[in-house]
Amino acid sequence: VQLQESGPGLVKPSQTLSLTCTVSGGSITTNYYYWSWIRQPPGKGLEWIGYITYSGSTYYSPSLKSRTSISRDTSNNQFSLQLSSVTPEDTAVYYCARRVGARGKYDYWGQGTQVTVSS
Repeated sequence: VQLQESGPGLVKPSQTLSLTCTVSGGSITTNYYYWSWIRQPPGKGLEWIGYITYSGSTYYSPSLKSRTSISRDTSNNQFSLQLSSVTPEDTAVYYCARRVGARGKYDYWGQGTQVTVSS
């Protein structure tokens, strides 16, 4: 299974950050995988953003919920992240990853993509 993030590397403050994760080698609708977005700001630890499940249900970090939307395109085996009203504090390396169930391990990760929020 391979995951690959794509999207703009530079976003202006107050705009919406949009990233897509393209999955190959496995279907995003296969039971019981959870497809997650995770980020790592510079000098800080990993921060979980949210996930979309094999059935299309979504769940978001409470701290980011009001600005986050995760969706999927099953025909292209992709899932996407939208984070609205970004500020420089949203600057981070963004990863997509597959999790085995809601509490299982993350078994596959994308390589990560740097997103910088700056005017």
